[in-house]
Amino acid sequence: MESFFSSEIAIPLFQFMLLLTLITFAFLFGYLKLALLINYCFAMYWGYILNVDIFTDKGDLILNPFTYVYMGFGFVIILLAIMGFWSRK
Repeated sequence: MESFFSSEIAIPLFQFMLLLTLITFAFLFGYLKLALLINYCFAMYWGYILNVDIFTDKGDLILNPFTYVYMGFGFVIILLAIMGFWSRK
């Protein structure tokens, strides 16, 4: 847990404002599932792709079981959200 508490993640203000704008319009027009998918995609991007230096060691990408599990769960969540678009409930 110490690595979670000691990590610093930087999110650009422009991207944060873009997220808020996109989900606001999605909510206003009634696309709740799309807003959820947008949030997932931004969270995956911010958590791993934008802050890849947390998962690197001296410029080399660390590919250990943690990174595979992290990306795997992220992609599964995104796939489930996309599959939720096709459900009628």
